[in-house]
Amino acid sequence: MAKIPGPKAKSWIKRDGDVISPSYTRSYPSVIVKGKGTTVWDADGNAFIDFNAGIATTSTGHCHPKVVQAIKKQADRLIHMSGTDFYYPSQIKLAEKLTSLFPGKIKSKVFFGNSGAEAIEAGMKLARFKTRRPRFISFTGAFHGRTFGALSLTNSKVTQREGFGPLLPQVDHAPFAYCYRCPLNLKYPSCDIACADYIEEVMFKKAVPPKEVAAVVVEPIQGEGGYVVPPEGWMEKIERITSKYGILLLADEVQSGMGRTGKMFAIEHTKVQPDMIALAKGIASGLPLGVLMSRANLMDWPSGSHASTFGGNPIACEASLATIDLIQKSLMNNARIQGNYLISHLRDLQKDYEVIGDVRGLGLMIGVEFVEDRESKKPAGALRDKIINECFKKKLLLLGCGPSTIRFSPALTVTKATIDQTLEIFEAVLRKTTRLGTVGRWAQT
Repeated sequence: MAKIPGPKAKSWIKRDGDVISPSYTRSYPSVIVKGKGTTVWDADGNAFIDFNAGIATTSTGHCHPKVVQAIKKQADRLIHMSGTDFYYPSQIKLAEKLTSLFPGKIKSKVFFGNSGAEAIEAGMKLARFKTRRPRFISFTGAFHGRTFGALSLTNSKVTQREGFGPLLPQVDHAPFAYCYRCPLNLKYPSCDIACADYIEEVMFKKAVPPKEVAAVVVEPIQGEGGYVVPPEGWMEKIERITSKYGILLLADEVQSGMGRTGKMFAIEHTKVQPDMIALAKGIASGLPLGVLMSRANLMDWPSGSHASTFGGNPIACEASLATIDLIQKSLMNNARIQGNYLISHLRDLQKDYEVIGDVRGLGLMIGVEFVEDRESKKPAGALRDKIINECFKKKLLLLGCGPSTIRFSPALTVTKATIDQTLEIFEAVLRKTTRLGTVGRWAQT
């Protein structure tokens, strides 16, 4: 096969640079033209193992035949009329399916948009409308989107916020439950005290009147922040605080939802009952669809108060129905099985490579964090980036998240054989890029 990137890819990248915004974050020079399952091909015919699934979006793999069939069938019938002004059977069927899945089997309703950011924006508007309160709380490391309201909640990278202020006022950030590396180094006895109690014991006593807070917005597992799983009991403590002060709880499941963690929603690994859930990414196997789900008695805003021209497009809805059917029948269980297999082998690698500071995750949402020194836990971002690039050269696609973490988020269709191929490449790159068992140093070759 051709070099990577080959001449066709280089030509496309040159054309891209002439006409497309440089604000996009391209991780490597990959020009993808075809996908099937967990394999994608670039413009020069090189085949890659795809272990990021379009940022956890192509949940059923690339071009799953049942999803493709649903898309083609609907495209032959009707592409668009706008669900804001007309009724679509596909919207209604999808809403019925989603509300049947809402945690706790509580009666719920949905609002359709086009993206995760739109789902978060809808949740923020609904929270203000229902509570008549102005403020929001989110968390350090959070990523909720790039539109102004969602960006105000976001606390992942300064480059995402720099130059765009002033953002939405009265948004405050509490420390997230970093049981591995506390970002504030608070030195409390446990992470749930260091983070969950911080809201009530520090923020509510010094800066944030609790009766002014409309909603706490939280990722049950942080995505862009580093694939961080809170310790047991942390989410329950957050829920107790919100219940005590009449604050709504919005779970951002844009990256963690739709079977990725081995349950339909990551919040279901806890005992927490959210008031609202934001969905996107894996909900329609790559088609643009964002959903805000909420308790039915919350979503009682009047006609015209919020809408979307393209949200709940009939093709995207039919793709989503096919996707959810596949997730329920087999893929959620596969995510559990293959996720356990993958994380156990990654933890075996951690024993041999001391630059791997942590391996964490649930199902097929797994993060491997690189450090310069396990004692100081200083993030090794440059090493992480080098490993991603070396994996790319060996035709394995990975993405980073957080300061120094690599995310493993393949399609929920991934097989043990593909995981074995991935681990073989990953370990070969570790051997090349690091000194076995060495803390704080690596030999770059």
